[in-house]
Amino acid sequence: MDILELRALCSPKHIKITVHAAKRLEQRGILLKDIISSIQTGEIIEQYPDDYPYPSCLILGQNTGRSLIHTVIGMNETDLFLITAYFPDINKWEEDFKTRKEN
Repeated sequence: MDILELRALCSPKHIKITVHAAKRLEQRGILLKDIISSIQTGEIIEQYPDDYPYPSCLILGQNTGRSLIHTVIGMNETDLFLITAYFPDINKWEEDFKTRKEN
């Protein structure tokens, strides 16, 4: 999976969001346009090839307000599946927001 593949599918009609993920986005004030922006501006920082039912990855990108956002997306041949999105916590991530801090 690479970012160009994700960007090729990155449109509202190809992004599937579960009810659980939609609730989390609402709680965090994250909109679909923020998810699209994060994929369009972002880079893959972690890959999860064995995720079920589809391989997924963690993207570090920017929302529409240019704030950093982490987005976890699964992908099959035709669609993207939003798993979660959140604003990274400096207590859990290094200053680059790409590297997890050791516990």
